[in-house]
Amino acid sequence: MEIQSLDLREQRCPMALLLAKRACASLEQGQRIALYVTDAGALRDIPRYLLQHGYLVEHQELEGTMVLNVTKL
Repeated sequence: MEIQSLDLREQRCPMALLLAKRACASLEQGQRIALYVTDAGALRDIPRYLLQHGYLVEHQELEGTMVLNVTKL
């Protein structure tokens, strides 16, 4: 199964959160998406929202960018 990705490095909250919500809502159970984030507010708000709404979120730092690996449960 191919992992989707969404580059949110140029986005700030709340727009980053809105775009992440839309992308994750389109996932089927078990599908994954990698979200690339740099904004401090987005790094706090996106995982919090996703964890409360049935997603598994794993963090990984890659060259100064935080990658949120999200799986729909």
